[in-house]
Amino acid sequence: MTVELCHADGKYEAGQPLRACWQVGQTTIDEVVGVEASVLWFTEGKGDEDLHVHHFVRWNDMQLQDLDLNAQHPIECVLPHSPVSYAGTLLRIHWCVRVRLFRSVGRECVTQQPFYLVGGFNDAEPSVYS
Repeated sequence: MTVELCHADGKYEAGQPLRACWQVGQTTIDEVVGVEASVLWFTEGKGDEDLHVHHFVRWNDMQLQDLDLNAQHPIECVLPHSPVSYAGTLLRIHWCVRVRLFRSVGRECVTQQPFYLVGGFNDAEPSVYS
């Protein structure tokens, strides 16, 4: 199972669209009872860890009958203005596209592709992410 982002550098500007594609491959439709694709952020560090789902799509077993799991499937959303990615000493904010595959037998599979949500770019000032 793979997730590919449309920006090779993995940097996305706040308030702008994110486009990604997911693909399962090597699985027959009979083995799969659901697929979920989401765009989310989570924190890690000292204190409580938070997780927030920004965008979510689920395909159940009936909807999956019309999908070729070996093909790429798009997921698109407009990203929010905050929280932006942050890598501090005590707190880190991570963004990712996560795809979960639910099987009729066995454990679910999860893959995620991290990306950076950065503040709006200003041509007059260089970005710290350049």
